Amino acid sequence: MEISHFVYWLLLFYFVASPNGLVTVHAFTGSYGINYGRIANNIPSPESVVTLLKKAMIKNVRIYDADRSVLEAFRGSGLELVVNVPNEFLKDMSANEDRATSWVKDNVQPYLPETPIRGITVGNEVLGGGDQELEEALLGAVKNIYKAVDKLGLTHLIQISTAHSQAVFSNSYPPSSCIFRENIVQYMKPLLQFFSQIGSPFFINIYPFLAYMSDPEHINLNYALFEPNPGVHDPKTKLHYDNMFDAQVDASYAALQDAGFKHMEVIVSETGWASHGDENEAVATPQHARTYNFNLRKRLALKKGTPFRPHIMVRAYVFALFNENLKPGATSERNFGLFKPDGSISYDIGFPGIKSSSAPPAFPHLKAGVSSPLFFFYVNFNKFRSLHVLGTESVRVMIYYLLRSQGHMFWLGVYMSIVGYRFVVRLCL
Repeated sequence: MEISHFVYWLLLFYFVASPNGLVTVHAFTGSYGINYGRIANNIPSPESVVTLLKKAMIKNVRIYDADRSVLEAFRGSGLELVVNVPNEFLKDMSANEDRATSWVKDNVQPYLPETPIRGITVGNEVLGGGDQELEEALLGAVKNIYKAVDKLGLTHLIQISTAHSQAVFSNSYPPSSCIFRENIVQYMKPLLQFFSQIGSPFFINIYPFLAYMSDPEHINLNYALFEPNPGVHDPKTKLHYDNMFDAQVDASYAALQDAGFKHMEVIVSETGWASHGDENEAVATPQHARTYNFNLRKRLALKKGTPFRPHIMVRAYVFALFNENLKPGATSERNFGLFKPDGSISYDIGFPGIKSSSAPPAFPHLKAGVSSPLFFFYVNFNKFRSLHVLGTESVRVMIYYLLRSQGHMFWLGVYMSIVGYRFVVRLCL
């Protein structure tokens, strides 16, 4: 069978049957996605955003509502969207099944299949947020949204989930000790039980940036940034962690296992590093933001698991696409964007912008005009080695993604023909 036909059929069957007999939807292609927040009055139009995302080859996108202009702009783009039911709708939807059905009919069904909506998150960071009425309404809203999707015959296309903050945990250090907070368990366990029945993952927002700021005396900055460091040893599991991101993912797995859901997948719904902050946020700098996001991109490109779950590939949505100038709160809240409002890059981690940027290059020691991914790999040899990723398979993965990210499509084709279609197919899974 020719590779083109093989990949076609592979992509066609993007969902598989789960062990409980239900259909499990795979709403995330590959390992890298991005959050497209729009609390701003100076960011590009949704049409320009589609151009930017396609140029950067970022396929997985989360938004925090179901804005019609965004859904229309994404029509026919091939980019895969997860839309969100805002928190303010949850109480009404929990009490009224018809409201949930109307929302899905108005905000999802009309755009399918041209706009590839692959998931619906019901609320954001509800549990642990301090609003007991909202916490009580979450499960009912989730169930009613799922019922609406089921009635409309869309369960094979759309995954239902909700994103949590670290506030749902009572302890996350060492990772194996993590459990859900006592006052959260009464809401979390029924929710997890339902998600287990319908094959949904556990969405968690992970921010080493915030963890470091909360305890800089006891957390190594390099540990938070994926840079070389002594790491952390978990005495219970005997596992070693060389970065906080993996440790926080495994803390989530430990909490799920403790609650009785050891087979549920964890997906990182948000992670990022602010490039500017207030006086008490000195760690929010362009240099640290670039280091974190560049190293995160390398880590996700490996498509590997964590020390505790080595066979489950880590998937993550980076926060965020743009700086959002109207977000309330600390200065850092408005400065998580990989891109500036004009579409140029905030700092160079290998993505092209839709406008030239004054941001310093990721590799200033390279001569101008040298953009070869092999040079990219060569100058970062020590970083890759420190992350223990220089196995044959890892090298192949990195070369593949470096060629693709730099736009060397001809050489990408040559490379794929050399390594063989089986390797390429694994990258598509």
